[in-house]
Amino acid sequence: MSNEYVISLLKEKGFRITKQRRLIIDIILGSDGASCKEIYHKVISKDSTVGTATVYRMIRLLEDVGILKHVDMITLTGNY
Repeated sequence: MSNEYVISLLKEKGFRITKQRRLIIDIILGSDGASCKEIYHKVISKDSTVGTATVYRMIRLLEDVGILKHVDMITLTGNY
């Protein structure tokens, strides 16, 4: 999936594309399988003015429009 596709989809749905949103989209699309925390750390390494809430809201927005799927990675093995 390309950045342009994601951006056009968000614009189509009425969302503004800010510099911060564009950066978060770039990081997410380049980080397949990353956790929310990993994405946040990559984002702030490029722009320290981006807050935690901004990153998490953008992740939620992308989930809501069907771009992302949040998958929990913690499982119990039952071997205890």
